[in-house]
Amino acid sequence: MPRTIRNEFDKKLSYKSLMKAHKLSRKGKGYRKEIILFNLKQEEYIIWLYEKLKNGTYKHSGYSVFYVTEPKLRRIEKSIYLDRIVHRWVVDNFLEPYFVPTFISTSYACLKKRGMHKACLDVQNTMKHLSRTWKEYYILKMDVRKYFQNIDKDILYRILNRKIQDDKLLWMLKEIIYSNDGKRGLAIGNYTSQMFANIYLNEVDQYVKNVLHCKYYFRYLDDSIAMFKTKEEAKIALNKIKVFLAENLELELNEKTQIFKNKQGVNFCGYKINPYRLKIRDRRKT
Repeated sequence: MPRTIRNEFDKKLSYKSLMKAHKLSRKGKGYRKEIILFNLKQEEYIIWLYEKLKNGTYKHSGYSVFYVTEPKLRRIEKSIYLDRIVHRWVVDNFLEPYFVPTFISTSYACLKKRGMHKACLDVQNTMKHLSRTWKEYYILKMDVRKYFQNIDKDILYRILNRKIQDDKLLWMLKEIIYSNDGKRGLAIGNYTSQMFANIYLNEVDQYVKNVLHCKYYFRYLDDSIAMFKTKEEAKIALNKIKVFLAENLELELNEKTQIFKNKQGVNFCGYKINPYRLKIRDRRKT
């Protein structure tokens, strides 16, 4: 896979690829009224969408807003179904094949063959290894403050721009990124948002692995942990990561960020993880 995306938009754009995105987008949701109505004239709608994308006249529509309370209160912005087809098409044809191969192997969120369960098992196996080799060590647990709400759209667009030399694709991505109000914050309900969020924090992943040379580092979206032999090493790394986040991504860590001894175990991806025990964490407890 080439490192830069060059003039791929028109090559990937076709009636067939958009229809595929539609079929994937409706999977498991065919009972919804908006999709039932779309299915009645799906060929016409897909042809119309194809023409809009082809001639550069597509405009992302607005959002309907609702709130969910589990596991915590969140504002969800829901786009119309036609836009959701575009989101799927963009992720499947560009973001996933070109960006995911650049991610570190210990980034897990919303990625095929990874996910929460693998993240927990990898962390546990590393804890077993370090318990044998270091006996005692320190865990740095980091959590980004209000991550999705604080993603800077301009910075995200610049990150994408470094890898993309395709004016039509950049136009399309800009339509999606800036489709909701404000300089900061992605629409949580969009299929693209999880991938954008991974791409954004891949910047700090690369810094931690390739500049700080932290061997034992794991991330699931805005929640990450790293393991060090000494507390001083963990403190130095934490301070450098804070500076990198502030200067390069305009993010900061929240009050949940801490350094502690390995004997306490660690909360990660909904589990309390110890070298030889995994326990589902009670979310009512802090």
